[in-house]
Amino acid sequence: MMTVAAARALAGHRTCFVGIGLPSTAANVARRIHAPQLGLIYESGTLGTKPTVLPLSIGDGVLAETADAVVSVPEIFNYWLQPGRVDVGFLGAAQLDRFGNINTTVIGDYDDPKVRLPGAGGAPEIAASCRQVIVVVRQTARAFVERLDFVTSVGYGNGPGARQRLGLRGAGPVLVITDHGVLEPHPETAELTLTRIHPGVEVDQARQATGWDLVVSQELTTTEAPTTEELRVLRELRDASPGQEG
Repeated sequence: MMTVAAARALAGHRTCFVGIGLPSTAANVARRIHAPQLGLIYESGTLGTKPTVLPLSIGDGVLAETADAVVSVPEIFNYWLQPGRVDVGFLGAAQLDRFGNINTTVIGDYDDPKVRLPGAGGAPEIAASCRQVIVVVRQTARAFVERLDFVTSVGYGNGPGARQRLGLRGAGPVLVITDHGVLEPHPETAELTLTRIHPGVEVDQARQATGWDLVVSQELTTTEAPTTEELRVLRELRDASPGQEG
């Protein structure tokens, strides 16, 4: 459901900054079904890549072999990403707060952490400069926290107007897609609000998996189940790419 919901969210977009794992799966499903014009951009410098299998990393040779162009990493960031030329960026999170701020740096105190995570990578620039950001993360009380241990990538800061005060170009996270449903920022408060629930999931499950008092939209809807075509493409990608998450 997470992959299909993320793939559907890319309909109508032309460029997507893709991460490895579930975002890559979703982007490749979208390119085959919902957004055939979608240009996939990977951090390693590949533009308009059309992988036939899911890449194992941003350095996977299939990305360069099927790309329209391969440029340097500084060009990806300085020319394409930071000036706001990319429609959508996918991000994951170890921790996420109610305003869509992300931690992928440490769990616990920065100087003496319980866990040191992989770090920022290109995520802060993606969060700051893509026209829109989609966050894909499994919803648990450990991940959806009242207060981040460290702010790696800014969502809506401390609330409305924070992005503008920081001079961030992009709109910020417009969707947070989880295994329970879909959250969107409230237009007035910028607080993440549950607007869609996946089939078979109860609202109380989403609330219990959230470390703050989760706001639920009065117009809550249910995600449409995957179509036969979506499942076929998803399975083809997964079967052709051993070890990948589908």
